Amino acid sequence: MNKKPTLFTSLSPALLHLTNLKDAIVVIIDVFRATSTISTALFNGAEKVIPVAAVDECKRLGDEIPNAVTAGEREGKVIEGLQYGNSPAEYPRAFIEGKTLVLTTTNGTKLLHMAFERGCAEVVTGSFTNLSSVCEYITNQEKNVVLGCSGWKDMFNLEDTLFAGAVIDRVKERFIIHDDASLMAQQIYRLHENNLYKFIQNTTHWHRLAAYGLQRDLQYCITHDIANVLPIFKNGELVVYQ
Repeated sequence: MNKKPTLFTSLSPALLHLTNLKDAIVVIIDVFRATSTISTALFNGAEKVIPVAAVDECKRLGDEIPNAVTAGEREGKVIEGLQYGNSPAEYPRAFIEGKTLVLTTTNGTKLLHMAFERGCAEVVTGSFTNLSSVCEYITNQEKNVVLGCSGWKDMFNLEDTLFAGAVIDRVKERFIIHDDASLMAQQIYRLHENNLYKFIQNTTHWHRLAAYGLQRDLQYCITHDIANVLPIFKNGELVVYQ
């Protein structure tokens, strides 16, 4: 009988260096709202999403790439010089189909590049919006997996950890899981899965974004499988896994 692959959870980008990423699949998790927006744009027909850290690079690519849309926020507001924000609601099929979304984020983009620098095999992105696609993919690949929570400015946050817990709860029989971060994530998710919407309103990030009137976005971001495609990172771009 073949040995099962391992699964670990990194609760923050600041902890990623403590995890062996060599030849592993890293799932980048940034529930509020980057990875929810990425899956939504691709589900609604975007050709690709290009995640970048720097605003200047986002603007440059927007000028160079045909049919590109530039997007990004800081503190809940669209960045000056960019066209759109980080709300999934901004990317319906009628608008985004066939276009390239160039998206600047802080936490998720940073984590993605860190993962490759540390030798991971590949990167996919996940949130509640594409929970089933993430779970199906990582179980079918039979590779070691690291669930990478983007957190907030290198700090732990609950919404990303809850999603990690949801993944673990579904795939736990297919992996060797022996780390306390994964145990905690699964237990928190199991404890609150039936009242997730109510519980998650206690989180710091919810309060921060709700202050900008983004409650509808936040509810969308914890809705299971509402944009159920798998974004996979290839050649600097996130595309739908086929």
